[in-house]
Amino acid sequence: MLEWMVWTAPTALVFAGLALLLAGMAVWARISPPVARRGFLRIETDRGDRLYIGLVSAAVVLAGWIAVSDLSMWLALALAVVVVLVIGRWG
Repeated sequence: MLEWMVWTAPTALVFAGLALLLAGMAVWARISPPVARRGFLRIETDRGDRLYIGLVSAAVVLAGWIAVSDLSMWLALALAVVVVLVIGRWG
């Protein structure tokens, strides 16, 4: 049924990681309900909003890196992780 999709190990790991991240956020929200606050993003966000904004920003960083650089993607991944962490903490 899914033969038309190319499911490589890295692709499966990304989707499994996203599923675990979302499940973890759901459990965390049940244990400790999120509180909206303002950070450097200048909009009121809770931790789920900041996670979403961080993941979209990481995708932009990775796509931009591919578009303008031929340096290692490991550097781009490190930068993307830093972007997500900064937005999640102080955004």
